[in-house]
Amino acid sequence: MAFLQGLDSHIVIVGCGISGIGAAQRLLNNGFHNVRILEATGRCGGRIRTGRLGDKIVEIGANWIHGPSQENPVFRLACQYNLLDEESMSEENQTQDIGGHPPFVPNWFSSSGKRLGLELTEPTTLLFKNILQQCQDFHTSGREPVPSVGQYIKSEALRHASEWRDDKATRDLRLAMMSMMLKLECSISGTHTMDEVGLGAFGMYRTLPGLDCTFPRGYEGLVSCMVKELPKDIVSYNKPVKCIHWNDSVLRAHASGRTFPVLVECENGESFPADHVIVTVPLGYLKKHQETLLSPPLPLNKVHSIQRMGFGTNNKIFLEFEQPFWDPDCEVIYFVWEDETVPVDVVPDMETFWMKKLFGFTVLRPVERYGHVLCGWIAGHESEHMESLSEAEVQHSMTQLIQRFTGNPTIFPKG
Repeated sequence: MAFLQGLDSHIVIVGCGISGIGAAQRLLNNGFHNVRILEATGRCGGRIRTGRLGDKIVEIGANWIHGPSQENPVFRLACQYNLLDEESMSEENQTQDIGGHPPFVPNWFSSSGKRLGLELTEPTTLLFKNILQQCQDFHTSGREPVPSVGQYIKSEALRHASEWRDDKATRDLRLAMMSMMLKLECSISGTHTMDEVGLGAFGMYRTLPGLDCTFPRGYEGLVSCMVKELPKDIVSYNKPVKCIHWNDSVLRAHASGRTFPVLVECENGESFPADHVIVTVPLGYLKKHQETLLSPPLPLNKVHSIQRMGFGTNNKIFLEFEQPFWDPDCEVIYFVWEDETVPVDVVPDMETFWMKKLFGFTVLRPVERYGHVLCGWIAGHESEHMESLSEAEVQHSMTQLIQRFTGNPTIFPKG
């Protein structure tokens, strides 16, 4: 797109997350000097947010660099700023192709308080991975038999189960494991249910090589390094945007005598004239506010695209323990509800059993950095319901859950 005023163009960026910061960096590095970022809150970084659990650093928002290799701009920046450890930057780490699913070492627990062994978990996990690969292959082969990924996985799981030679109890347990893996996919895909994820397009998502890695000193370190390279006055904080008047709908004269085709109006009454506006707000915000955020409204084809796209709620639950109840090499803990003998990824009685949507916990590693800390993952409407509860209520539910699945009533997280 040609810039109307060349390097003198006035450019407003809405949102100071990593996309907004990156856009500003790119513009400034290419000679554009009239750049302004408007941020609704008092901080930059968007969903990249590092917090503390006691004296431990934890990621409240974005957790990993997915596909840390040279094709990944986040990885390149992290290396440039020396924010990663040697192992994460190694050639060996960059060349591993994990297909979006890190090869975590798991511990499996069932709702009757039993540990599940490899003789049961390995063949079931392999079957699920094969079915998931079939879902991805429909992108190129076409002829998808059902509309959604969830429908396909459920039907294939039941079809395979009818051929198993296991006794009924074992067969039911393996199907319950498939339910857990469906919930895991909900967190990976950011959806309430895999029934909402289109089968034909599922394989379009491209994963980069590299074993997912974390920032030893926190993901926000990347944001801090990027912001330090910007002019000090480029970001205006606490400036929620009310409306972007575009397409010459409101022409605003400037002290220079120019008029501008775009006017960005803030909630506090301030306005910023611009030649171009880059909107970097989250999809969820755009879906909710696009009718009032833009005047005139976007063309119908754009509106329909925004409405069709989806990204649901994902939440984390951090728990710290004096001693681990998991194995020393464990990287993820899976919880299998034995009553889910038909593959399912939604909870019928959400207010009572919202915690059943939690597939389990990832183990924060290394121990020397984090101690004994788990991060629980829960997606969808159940995740949104959890947001309405107090921290004490959530901790109580998690304590009961862990005690039930481990069969150990003496396990309590730190208060």
